[in-house]
Amino acid sequence: MTANAFRTVQLTKTYGSGDTAVQALRGTDLLLPSGEFTAILGPSGSGKSTLLNILGGLDRATSGQAWFEDHELTALGEAGLTRYRRDHVGFVFQFYNLVPSLTARENVALVTEIASDPMRPDEALARVGLEARANHFPSQLSGGEQQRVAIARAIAKRPQVLLCDEPTGALDSKTGVAVLEALTNVNAELGTTTVIITHNAIIQKIAHRVLLMADGRIVKEVTNQKRLLPSEVSW
Repeated sequence: MTANAFRTVQLTKTYGSGDTAVQALRGTDLLLPSGEFTAILGPSGSGKSTLLNILGGLDRATSGQAWFEDHELTALGEAGLTRYRRDHVGFVFQFYNLVPSLTARENVALVTEIASDPMRPDEALARVGLEARANHFPSQLSGGEQQRVAIARAIAKRPQVLLCDEPTGALDSKTGVAVLEALTNVNAELGTTTVIITHNAIIQKIAHRVLLMADGRIVKEVTNQKRLLPSEVSW
């Protein structure tokens, strides 16, 4: 039986209080098996980013429970969440957050210096097809290449989980497909549980599992019997 990477029970998140309170999550129940590539879709304000941030230990739930494997995330203090993020999670965001004064290799090395069992930076860059660009600075790279450096940086510490928030949101179709190829390759070759949140409905076709969110809840779950390759999609 496949173990679950994540499980949540009646997870809620409320920002603010009183008349101005915003309910970002409204009792979200979730099971995500280890090793899968999951796409979470939904309109702005549906709770996608809030859910991802709680799963990644970047935010706290208001009520309910969330587990990573057998670790209850909702019971951890700040120090425990910091260790969880450091030891288990890689993050990829819409904007690449690379250090402009460092080369691609040096940006990746920032993570490998604090990881317990890291890849060599050149190995991480090779996994996203950028070994030839290791000595280039971010300003010398395209948007798609910068995002792939960000993916290399995220996977260099060998995380069990890769959480991606709109990783193709700032990219055109051609460069976005290259980024999706890097993500699906990491999932397939390393077995990294990968969760991507997106507005782009076409991305659901490459995932093992698709969760649709609306008004702070998961309203539909679909398992793809046949997945498309990233090279087979465009937008």
